[in-house]
Amino acid sequence: MTATITPTNNPLLIGKGLPPFDQIQPGHVIPAMTQLLEEVNAQLTQLESHVHPTWEGLVEPVEAVAERVSWSWSIVNHLMGVKNSPELRQAQETIQPEVVKFWMRLSQSKPFYEGYKAIRAGADWPHLTDAQHRIIEAGIRDAELAGVGLEGETRDRFNEIQLELANLATKFSNNVLDATKAFSLTLTQPEEIEGLPPSFLAQAAQAARAAGEEHATPEAGPWRVTLDLPSYLPFMQHSRRRDLREKLYRVYVSRASQGEWDNQPIIERILELRQEMAKILGFESYACLSLASKMAPSVAAVEALLESLRKPSYDAAKKEMEDLREFAQSKGAPEGAGLQPWDVAFWSERVREERYALNAEELRPYFPLEQVLEGLFGLAKRIFGIVITPADGEAPVWHPDVRYFRVSDEDGGAIAYFYLDAYSRPAEKRGGAWMDFAINRKRIVEDGESKLRLPVAYLVCNQTPPVDDKPSLMTFTEVETLFHEFGHGLQHMLTTVDYSGAAGINNVEWDAVELPSQFMENWCYDATTLFSMAKHYQTGEPLPRHYYEKLLAARTFMSGTAMLRQLHFGFVDIELHHRYQPGGPEKPNDLRNRIAQTTMILPPLPEDAFLCSFSHIFAGGYAAGYYSYKWAEVLSADAFAAFEEAGLDNEAAIAQTGRRFRNTVLALGGSKHPMEVFKAFRGREPSPEALLRHSGLAA
Repeated sequence: MTATITPTNNPLLIGKGLPPFDQIQPGHVIPAMTQLLEEVNAQLTQLESHVHPTWEGLVEPVEAVAERVSWSWSIVNHLMGVKNSPELRQAQETIQPEVVKFWMRLSQSKPFYEGYKAIRAGADWPHLTDAQHRIIEAGIRDAELAGVGLEGETRDRFNEIQLELANLATKFSNNVLDATKAFSLTLTQPEEIEGLPPSFLAQAAQAARAAGEEHATPEAGPWRVTLDLPSYLPFMQHSRRRDLREKLYRVYVSRASQGEWDNQPIIERILELRQEMAKILGFESYACLSLASKMAPSVAAVEALLESLRKPSYDAAKKEMEDLREFAQSKGAPEGAGLQPWDVAFWSERVREERYALNAEELRPYFPLEQVLEGLFGLAKRIFGIVITPADGEAPVWHPDVRYFRVSDEDGGAIAYFYLDAYSRPAEKRGGAWMDFAINRKRIVEDGESKLRLPVAYLVCNQTPPVDDKPSLMTFTEVETLFHEFGHGLQHMLTTVDYSGAAGINNVEWDAVELPSQFMENWCYDATTLFSMAKHYQTGEPLPRHYYEKLLAARTFMSGTAMLRQLHFGFVDIELHHRYQPGGPEKPNDLRNRIAQTTMILPPLPEDAFLCSFSHIFAGGYAAGYYSYKWAEVLSADAFAAFEEAGLDNEAAIAQTGRRFRNTVLALGGSKHPMEVFKAFRGREPSPEALLRHSGLAA
């Protein structure tokens, strides 16, 4: 007889509250999820046999069942991103098919689907709130997109596809992580480190010590360079050894494209399955299926937006590359070598230094993490009226470096919390930066009493960690990334919607979800905000004013190239998911190279396998949705323009505009359509003019 597992001996079964990260082990995953799925499937059977088509009789109990699973499974997925290990992987891969089957069963439940439609057609419908309407409408739409109308063999095949896609996404992500951490370059000679700044050498020596070179020092080496972005990018920007830059670049762009980590067959299979899934549901392509739940009305509308930005970006990027080539030659770049992809970051930094007298490394000492957080939290108080204070020790964490914070209104009452996992840990943490949620805001009844369950967010970055006795000294790009993820967090934490299904980012159309995050990046260039956080970590001296002027002047430096890069990703993504024919003569990389002819100035190298590490669309939520960054950036730039029009030095007007932004964009979450929310804030529909102006690309 098998003993029943309880929350006492398996923390993944607690089912509510903050995850007990100090207790959870990979060995808990399979037994907890096995028992939990057995219980919730029984609950679903019971609910399906007695459907009561009301909010309280159907929506709430179904949501309660779903939340039990998502509480436990989201912890597993979170740990896969921040504390990856062979044991956790094995457990996740073993039980994932059963979890996917549960979500398929839930989304394809005909009794629930008919019950939701009965609510919409019933007498109570006019008395429900906008948020409730949106949740039920989304439930009906999502059921249809999940195959609720399918029968027999067609339904079985559709479900097989979903299972296989889930496994392929996990495999893709793990391959990228493994391929990234498998490579390192150890430098031992002084001539190999020419041009590399002291901050990089200290970090590279620390990496060497962690790899077993216990006597490594910043002064004498050896120094370890990896493909992790805080190591890779500064090396490409500053190393004077062109041969080493080329070596590193070629390895970086061919990650996960060969051997045991080859993602090429996975990409082919994912695209094939997505297309088959779309056809089963009656859509012309997977892109059309994806857009069925987004703001953008059609593939044509997406491509029209991308193309409207491509032409000015391409012209600007072409001139930028010509300028870079001329500059490199004037500084003695090898004759006949031409400008190669591994030269762009290096010479861009040299132009930035000369033209704007701005050295990215010189800025680092002015951006220690603690000081940046102080400035960020000060901004949040200034424009949104919230107070953020440390709450370390009040929640278990998954790593000693993880921080925990409380978000309060100005009256002192807590309204949300968040974790911050700031530093790069390439051995166990995937690259990039993201926001996710631990707990959703919701009005609940406990012990017969109505209570508000406060939202809790995860903010995860991969910035330069502390080195030796120095704190984490951030590049300006890392500062912008932190502000970006904090913007996502604000939408999760400052929601006023009391229904979990539309609170925060839930039920927000995917191509609008980047609005708050991109909006927050603009504040990095606001003088009041910048000077509140830019202080030297040793002396406390504020950033010299001339550096700020240079930052402003350099803001649009290479902006055509940066914009074109994002547009390239967006065009490739939509083409792969709309017109690409799996098994045809054109392979995914051929398609990418074809699109590169009008979206890249320097063509990709033959071994450039960028798609093999394009996790956003093959292992994340951006399939046929990468355009969302630009779609939402039009919204976010126009939103920030409202503050510019109010006058960034007019504190009363800024506070008033900030409260309006909080009460609309941040508060309403998925309770209204994003266009309604935007118009409630701005008083009109969005215009792309502000984005082009901020990018220095306006006519």
